[in-house]
Amino acid sequence: MDTMRDRFITTTSQLLEEEPRLAVVLADISADGFAPARRAHPDRVINVGIREQLLIGAGAGMALTGMRPIMHTFASFLVERPFEQVKLDFGHQGVGGILVSAGGSYDWPAGGFTHMSPGDVALLDTLEGWTVHVPGHPDEAEALLRGAVDGDDRVYVRLSLQANREARPVAGGGGFSVLREGRGGTVVAVGPMLGNVLTATEGLDVSVLYATTVRPFDAAGLRRAVGAGARADVVIVEPYLAGTSTARANEALMEVPHRVLGLGVGRAELRRYGQLDEHLAAHGLDARGLRERITGFLRG
Repeated sequence: MDTMRDRFITTTSQLLEEEPRLAVVLADISADGFAPARRAHPDRVINVGIREQLLIGAGAGMALTGMRPIMHTFASFLVERPFEQVKLDFGHQGVGGILVSAGGSYDWPAGGFTHMSPGDVALLDTLEGWTVHVPGHPDEAEALLRGAVDGDDRVYVRLSLQANREARPVAGGGGFSVLREGRGGTVVAVGPMLGNVLTATEGLDVSVLYATTVRPFDAAGLRRAVGAGARADVVIVEPYLAGTSTARANEALMEVPHRVLGLGVGRAELRRYGQLDEHLAAHGLDARGLRERITGFLRG
């Protein structure tokens, strides 16, 4: 199976042939993969080098002329480093564009904390009007990217090396998909967390929802899933900062007695490089860690 980043490159290169207003702005990352597209469309595939603030500014300038820009680099350099430009050049100026990241929270541990961005979605949450997609499979990444190119809004597509074994249909309108139904609680699995969540909840009497779009948050879908019981217990498992979506869940369930547990990447920096699987285990996001934390919460 190709990676989400590989699929992003091939899909975007094809879309450049089909969509004359589409442009790609790079900051060295993935430049080799886009070399053929750059030769074919030198005016619409631009590499600004390791200048992330310019990456965002150039993309916003293109958007002001009516183009549909895709800006791409590692998440830490796409959202965190040029955050002021994301806030002002897109939000303040009221234009749309697509941010497509790679690297995620712990995809390349050898790169150290400079190349990790567990807080990217929480940071974008401080801004108005961003749609956030977190695919769990390359097929889902392609579908979400193609949908984003057709629009004019502000979209963040968060890619990862971690992927589920099989693709799920991308829910129309960004709603949560119901994969299992149960009466003992509701677990929301975001993107590449689904595989471990399904293993961790095997045999438990819980509902499992799957989300590839987390902003806007599917409040109505969550309310339907918890039903009309006396109380609701909800666990949200996200591949970035733990608790990022708990406020949204609390808002959705404000008229229902409820408890919400947000699982994800902890705030403490893990200072040993390790491997991706070791980071998952250290944050309690492997199947064993999830099983312990979910059952412990639901018994409470």
